[in-house]
Amino acid sequence: MSLLPLMMRRIVLLFLGTALALAAQAGEAGNALENSPGNIRETTLDNGMRVVVKVDRRAPVVVSQLWYRAGSMDELNGTTGVAHVLEHMMFKGTRKVPAGEFSRRIAAAGGRENAFTSRDKTVYFQTLQKDRLPLALELEADRMVDLALPAGEFAKEIEVVKEERRLRTEDDAQARLGEALMASAFMTHPYRRPVIGWMDDLRHMTLEDVRAWYARWYAPNNATLVVAGDVEPEQVFAWARQYFGSIASRPLPVRKPQQEPVQAGERRLIVKAPARLPVVALAWQAPRLSDPAADRETYALEILAGVLDGHASARLNQALVRDGKLAMSVGADYDPLSRGPSLFMVEATPAEGHAVNEVEAALKAEIARVARDGVSGAELARVKAQVLAAQVFQQDSLFYQAMQIGEWITLGLDYRDQQTRLERLKAVSAEEVQAVAAKFFVDDRLTVAMLDPQPLQEGEGVHPQSGVGGGHVR
Repeated sequence: MSLLPLMMRRIVLLFLGTALALAAQAGEAGNALENSPGNIRETTLDNGMRVVVKVDRRAPVVVSQLWYRAGSMDELNGTTGVAHVLEHMMFKGTRKVPAGEFSRRIAAAGGRENAFTSRDKTVYFQTLQKDRLPLALELEADRMVDLALPAGEFAKEIEVVKEERRLRTEDDAQARLGEALMASAFMTHPYRRPVIGWMDDLRHMTLEDVRAWYARWYAPNNATLVVAGDVEPEQVFAWARQYFGSIASRPLPVRKPQQEPVQAGERRLIVKAPARLPVVALAWQAPRLSDPAADRETYALEILAGVLDGHASARLNQALVRDGKLAMSVGADYDPLSRGPSLFMVEATPAEGHAVNEVEAALKAEIARVARDGVSGAELARVKAQVLAAQVFQQDSLFYQAMQIGEWITLGLDYRDQQTRLERLKAVSAEEVQAVAAKFFVDDRLTVAMLDPQPLQEGEGVHPQSGVGGGHVR
């Protein structure tokens, strides 16, 4: 599998729920928004917890997601992985709800639940029949403030997390390459650290590290509750006040700016690991989305990623796989939605008889061709059509409608700007795509990582790749 997710997968994640905010109007903080064709209303509790409700009456189902604005980028050296470890421990009981009982009660109500940790946030979610929403809210509120964190459960769960790291990273050559690439592409920013943590930090993690993380970040004024489904907003607000309203807000640590220094020269690394095939991955420093109304280059870079990858006739696949026979697979990825700096990445697995240096040169040549010759109107229209098609298709998912709202809020963006962003993408010109291809894809911004495959032991397989490390699910 590819080291990087395909562009269409990224497009799906970026545009889920954009139609939800078509007519939503901004309101004053702390006040519920008036009903709108977008069917989104929100309020802020007295303790600072934000509550957003998206009404969708197509089925008697509800999705509840609790977003904490705390991920691996907020960790300190020596305790990497603690955000993810606490995510596991959140299912190990409170004083009122024994270990394992949270999941059992949700399942007994006919629901499903899970959680995930990423660089930017930690999210807990449930999908239930609409009349069982109070159960999910009650359980979430209980573990927000009263987590037991028993030593015996921690001792067991830290071993689970270490095994997860062995399986998903240390036994996976492409994941090891992705981890090394991030550690080289970022010199100072905490994105250089893996979400699951370094193994040495996991070995030395203590229960006090987990308790400190819980006390530092798990507060209502650092959380957003997003509910989507066949619900009445005022009733959801009342339940939120009932279950979360009595939890006191707490002072949050000051988040200091963590700007990655401008890269001043190409970086290269080689990772040796048991694998059948080599891989080459290239990452350029690129801007993140900070002002949806004013930013232009981020949109052009997203369209460029679609030009390069995302369908069978995209440029990288056409030139390197179908015509040139240089590579077995190729990929491109750019995600401007993040709290920290972004990267634009391309990768390829060379075909038999072709070296990684040859494939690297071909990847660069395709980007240089866009910078030199631009893109055609038909090509540009095809990529934009794919963006719109993915956005429409995903409206069937309550879960991802809620995800899009929660993500934008947690990243410090206004979810009402999703429509602005969609309009800006539709307006990207061929000249803008050509301009960003010329501006950003220079060697001084580049980090190159190569996987040097080592012999596999007898009976040793290759695990499916876990990607560059965007998040980990319990």
